[in-house]
Amino acid sequence: MYTQIVNQAKIEGCGKGTQGWFDLREVNVSYDHPFHIRLEHALNIDFVNEAQGPGARVAVELTPEAARELAKTILATLERAESDGWLPETAEHTHVHGAVEHAHAH
Repeated sequence: MYTQIVNQAKIEGCGKGTQGWFDLREVNVSYDHPFHIRLEHALNIDFVNEAQGPGARVAVELTPEAARELAKTILATLERAESDGWLPETAEHTHVHGAVEHAHAH
């Protein structure tokens, strides 16, 4: 049975797929049947740039426990970066394929 649980968001970033690095524009997050992991349902994350076609995609399938741990780890990392002064409230990020340069305002 399909859950039809899907959330989408516009994002800005960079991902590496089968044809190299590409700009990320959207993320699709679902809790539904996975394609590869051997579970009835999984948290599925697809980082995509639909304008560049099906090759501009990075897919991740996680157990619910792994997804929760990932979410906590992301938030803890951002909180640490903010408290250490690396993440100002209005961070400016300059994207360069292969590297990301951060402008720090101290």
